[in-house]
Amino acid sequence: MDILLVMLAGMAVGRWLFPARAKRVNERVALACTLTLIFAMGVMLGQKENFLQELFSLGIASFLLFLLPTLGSIVVVYLLSERFLVKRRRKKEDPS
Repeated sequence: MDILLVMLAGMAVGRWLFPARAKRVNERVALACTLTLIFAMGVMLGQKENFLQELFSLGIASFLLFLLPTLGSIVVVYLLSERFLVKRRRKKEDPS
């Protein structure tokens, strides 16, 4: 929750308080910080001894976290569309 508050505060400062002429410099600083963060994360991961095994198990978990909600959403949308949309079409086609 704290992270969201800090992000919202940063967005508000950038939108209303940050001078427009400094935005280009800010973009470059933000890019440099992002690249430094990615590099540091890569160094930390590279130091782990069983990184590939952890990466494999993390990949499987991530895939399941993607697959299960996606399949659930597809099933729910299909069932709801069959229930509501098909009945409307039938009523429009059959005026009796």
